[in-house]
Amino acid sequence: MFETLRKTLTGLTAAAALTAIAAPAATAQEKSLLDDILARGKLIVGTGSTNAPWHFKDEQGNLVGFDIDIAKMIATGLFKDPTKIEFVEQSSDARIPNVTTGKVDITCQFMTVTAERAQQVAVTIPYYREGVGLLLKDGGKYKSFDELKAAGSGAVVSVLQNVYAEDMVHAALPEAKVDQYESVDLMYQALDSGQADASATDQSSVQWLVVKNPGKYHDSGYGWGPQSYSCAVKRGDQQWLNFVNTVLHEGMTGVDFPTYAASFKKWFGVDLPVPAIGFPVEYK
Repeated sequence: MFETLRKTLTGLTAAAALTAIAAPAATAQEKSLLDDILARGKLIVGTGSTNAPWHFKDEQGNLVGFDIDIAKMIATGLFKDPTKIEFVEQSSDARIPNVTTGKVDITCQFMTVTAERAQQVAVTIPYYREGVGLLLKDGGKYKSFDELKAAGSGAVVSVLQNVYAEDMVHAALPEAKVDQYESVDLMYQALDSGQADASATDQSSVQWLVVKNPGKYHDSGYGWGPQSYSCAVKRGDQQWLNFVNTVLHEGMTGVDFPTYAASFKKWFGVDLPVPAIGFPVEYK
């Protein structure tokens, strides 16, 4: 009987010890940046200020763009108020360091998702699918991608100078002549002057220029080289990551779809199809 009692007490002591060890760990896991942000009363967002239509300043000096709207959606989810944000303007190479050091709560700055970056920060679900597109001038020689491709070596494409530029263009137009320029402005000037038949650039830039310059440009109707844009948060905080993912997912597919769709229309000129009712729900 005494042996049985001894074993029982020993087991209870061990269980109590394990509970004592586990309790601080559980408490640590429950502590999240999400709680700190809610207590602080504002969201601190790292972003840029020089890349339309993603993040740039309007005539009044206010930050605007699709990334800015994404950040405001997150602030609205937190506080029901899109203005409760402190924006930290940062260069592209500061996007990850400012998250990992805690200078910002989140980076929303057209960050391409790569496996290497996902080792340094936790990336959210994608909120945009970028790719390469072809900008055509209204009234130009070619009206569409099919016409450009049929032209073969007769088609001239301007592109920003890069070691991969020629291969990038030839992935879509194998026979086209590729002219590389030192700046984006020169690349578009070549299209405007007729020196180039098309400009190869980010699909989002193609859509933005069409919206900004009605009657001047149009999209060729073809894109390639897909990549994902996501926000980034510090690794190890699943609650904060889950919250941001919920906001983005419901913006693209759920109750906040009208807000997301209105921003998409404003900056890219595209009317998004209303998400299908029922399960499963798909988003792009």
